[in-house]
Amino acid sequence: GDEDHLGDMDFKVTGTTKGITACQMDMKIQGLESSVLTEALMQSKEGRLHILGEMLKTLDAPRADYKDHAPRIVSFNVPNDMIGAIIGPGGKIIQEIQKTTTANISIEELENGEGRVEVTSDNGTAMKEAVDWVKKIAFPPIVEVGETYEGKVKTIMAYGAFVEIIPGQDGLLHISELAWDRVEKVEDVLKEGELVKFKVTGKDPKTGKLKLSKKVLMPKPEKSES
Repeated sequence: GDEDHLGDMDFKVTGTTKGITACQMDMKIQGLESSVLTEALMQSKEGRLHILGEMLKTLDAPRADYKDHAPRIVSFNVPNDMIGAIIGPGGKIIQEIQKTTTANISIEELENGEGRVEVTSDNGTAMKEAVDWVKKIAFPPIVEVGETYEGKVKTIMAYGAFVEIIPGQDGLLHISELAWDRVEKVEDVLKEGELVKFKVTGKDPKTGKLKLSKKVLMPKPEKSES
């Protein structure tokens, strides 16, 4: 600008109400009197305080969060051995998270042996949902035998249903554990995708799968006297 072409000095100052945070000066002359520098700093302070005062009229405090549709990115580390669980077979889990939340997720292995997850989204709600989902898989709570949970029916088989206990971990709800009365078909009681309450009753010693029961949460019918 003209101040660079015609002037002897170009002086920029920035800061807060508490003081100067940065300054930059370009000079075409050999020296500068202290009185000129003092006057310039006083003028910059007056101008800075005026601008900050006008800004405070519009926004008197920092926002607690971005606007909901502002682009954002969240990165965090996860255990390296949990990367596979987050991605899932053939990318099934990570694709499900992205499709459900609309957030974009990338994962890379770091040299320190950890995994780095990066979640991006232009929606605050979607971002939180995706981050929470990934963290539940990467840092799963311990499933306790004897505790009651609510999970989604993932797959129905002739002998029972596989139900998600927590993200990334499921168990078998055998057809004999659906009700106290005899159940002919699993589909008569459950549908894929529905939420069901159940109790974790143990672990199959052969398959290692957690065993679930729905009927133990129901009143046991009294035996009729013959």
